Amino acid sequence: MKGMKFKIEKVFEITKEDKEYPEKLRQVDSPPQKLYVLGNTELLKNKAIAIVGTRKNTEYGERYTKKFASQLSNCGITIISGLALGIDTIAHQNSMKGLGRTIAVIGSGFEHIYPNENKKLFNQILQNDGCIISEYSPDTPVNMLNFPLRNRIIAGLSLGVLVTEARFRSGSSITARDAFAQKKPVFCLPNKLGETTGVGPNNLIKIGAHLVTNVNDILSEIGEQLILPEKLNAEQKELIKRKDFNISKIEKQYRSIFKALQEEPININELARKTQKSIIEINQKITIMEIEGLIEVLPGNIIKIKE
Repeated sequence: MKGMKFKIEKVFEITKEDKEYPEKLRQVDSPPQKLYVLGNTELLKNKAIAIVGTRKNTEYGERYTKKFASQLSNCGITIISGLALGIDTIAHQNSMKGLGRTIAVIGSGFEHIYPNENKKLFNQILQNDGCIISEYSPDTPVNMLNFPLRNRIIAGLSLGVLVTEARFRSGSSITARDAFAQKKPVFCLPNKLGETTGVGPNNLIKIGAHLVTNVNDILSEIGEQLILPEKLNAEQKELIKRKDFNISKIEKQYRSIFKALQEEPININELARKTQKSIIEINQKITIMEIEGLIEVLPGNIIKIKE
């Protein structure tokens, strides 16, 4: 495999003997002897959550990776991921403008970026006060055997790992298992049975991962509170605090469901009849609406607007 080669400047080298070496990494099995760092090295001291997942994500995975990455970052939490396509890219993009910024851990040297498509993202992270690290010297070419190894660093730098979507026996599952081995919490979004990209999170939940539906589920587990940082301007504070579920604010594809539920709580079959949608489509949409906090599902599949 070949990555894109280009000139890199101002690389920081941090060895295990240096005081700048992240203390969290000293606790990892086989900690890297040296780190090569680009960008804001102060982020290595920040409280961080890793967000990882499949390279071939669904709309569901994109929606909630965006939501969790941006909300955690706006709380001052740094987001760590692996610069891969799919979920990693979405996590980086939606966290680097927040207060927490983002860290990318790569499995090659800085002169050989993989995948080639993410060279632009590589530069964007640095331009937005982010940080990129590798245990490999800048001239180290791409070797796919190195990529699973970098997952221990992703888990090691974080307080916990969030898996939004992952396939069976994926790199994301390796990162999660590294976190389990390091006695750190693993967080997973629940997914539909039979969904290929949901197999990983659902299996991890079965062996002890925390099922999460909102950012508070993560913050409470790592001992943080959802506090609005003082650095946010008034408009940003209002955006985060606002929980306005006015019908005009609801996305168009959910409006017919929301309107039907405004009259009274009804079961899923009646909801399908009123909205003229199939049971399968209704199930998909109410799953997303429930996680968004718009509705709740009561015993007997009775659905009502959440108060």
